[in-house]
Amino acid sequence: MFKLFKNAHCFTPFDIGKKDILVIFNKICLIEDDISIENLKNCFPLSGGEVFDCSGLLAVPGFIDQHVHIAGGGGEQGPLSRTPEIMLSDIISAGVTTVVGVLGFDSVTRNISGLLAKARSLENEGISTVIYTGSYGIPTATLTGRVLTDIALIDKVVGVGEIAISDHRSSHPSLASLREIAAEARSGGMLGGKAGVVHLHVGDGREGLNPLFQLLEESDFPAEMFVPTHINRNPELFSQGINFLRIGGNIDLTAGEKKGISVPAALTRLVSEGFSLDQVTITSDGNGSTGGDSTKPGMARVLDLLQDFRQVAREKEIPFEMLLKTVSTNPARILKMYPRKGTLTPGGDADILFLTPDDFQVEILLSRGEILIKEGKIMKKGTFETC
Repeated sequence: MFKLFKNAHCFTPFDIGKKDILVIFNKICLIEDDISIENLKNCFPLSGGEVFDCSGLLAVPGFIDQHVHIAGGGGEQGPLSRTPEIMLSDIISAGVTTVVGVLGFDSVTRNISGLLAKARSLENEGISTVIYTGSYGIPTATLTGRVLTDIALIDKVVGVGEIAISDHRSSHPSLASLREIAAEARSGGMLGGKAGVVHLHVGDGREGLNPLFQLLEESDFPAEMFVPTHINRNPELFSQGINFLRIGGNIDLTAGEKKGISVPAALTRLVSEGFSLDQVTITSDGNGSTGGDSTKPGMARVLDLLQDFRQVAREKEIPFEMLLKTVSTNPARILKMYPRKGTLTPGGDADILFLTPDDFQVEILLSRGEILIKEGKIMKKGTFETC
């Protein structure tokens, strides 16, 4: 009933050196220099378990991806451009143990009930899931008819998004409409004990983040409840994102960005300008549309998140602890999951990612105490599948 991981170099995300990690059921029980099962048996009725030698591996919190089209996305170029539902293997191959599902542009052939059902399905398969109610347009898609009641009453709904601004696919929401959605999210979060996040899709439109700046100037909402995403899609928008950081907001960078500013370049600039990255997150936009034509549409992958993380870690221009926060502690705080998630600490969920130290490959992945990847291979019904 226990799993003991010995001799791993642990980042909580802070570097605490070589430690042993004891997992009992779905929780981290102890993180110590040297844990002896024989000594523990004198204190706890432990029976049955496994011991893993993790010498030479890095132990970090499981990644949190707060923007994934788990029920599929796309559709902007007709039915053939619709992307499929995501598979569990696509998520865990990237070291991700917690995802936030989003609906996106298509609220006609897809809906919040389908998004919720897919989230529950993935959770039954072994990872942690929550969702945002809403879609690009306003009035936005909901399950109960209101953003407020969705957040307050439905366990998996932690906010609203992705509401589209500065995009030809958006409904070009007025300031009054944005204020109403923010108020619903704020109140729903307070009533439900949730984060009440407003997750904003920001397109290539000329206004950029101006609608958000205007909303904050003319209201009393705290900047930190808003998370604008795709901030690195072009240089002008990224500069606005930097200004948003300066007033206390959070910004979300999209992994795999090729037309705008890559995640490695964006993080390097932020650090060079003195930012701590504590209000910066990276997400994959997994299974979202990336353009192309109607016969061969492009699709983002959750794996893009790990690949960008690897590139930054290998270049070593940014401290590893600082980088790690962008995919663990920072999203956990935004989503009000910290310290249950986003850190390695006794009492927290046993979401642990073991990486090789040089190329940052996934060697072992635990989600809520269950091993989903072992020796770089996905566990599947008692067998292994190549990762």
